[in-house]
Amino acid sequence: MSVVARKEYVGVARDRIENFNGKQLVFISWDHHLLFAAPMMFCVTPQTRLGELLDRHLQPLLQADPDAAAIDWSNAEWLKGNQPWVPDFEGSLADNGIGHKQQLRLRTPGLNSVCAVQ
Repeated sequence: MSVVARKEYVGVARDRIENFNGKQLVFISWDHHLLFAAPMMFCVTPQTRLGELLDRHLQPLLQADPDAAAIDWSNAEWLKGNQPWVPDFEGSLADNGIGHKQQLRLRTPGLNSVCAVQ
């Protein structure tokens, strides 16, 4: 359905990085695990180590899934921007090229107790 405006509409994006006081949004999803219906959003500084984001923020949220304890993080597959990617867990988000509103996707082949067909 079309919309007719009485005057020019100027949309102002409120999720620009300038509005996060030195922090940024990062989205992480776990492919083929439907217990998490959408990517999880984290608001952290660009200087946050990727390993810290996973250990302190992501892993506690994943514990609801029966496969969480069996994740082998050294063999996990990652995608950034839908492209295969090898993360540096000791590096910061900035060092890893992870920008504001970037989505990372985690894949754990063989772990699929609560998932769609792989």
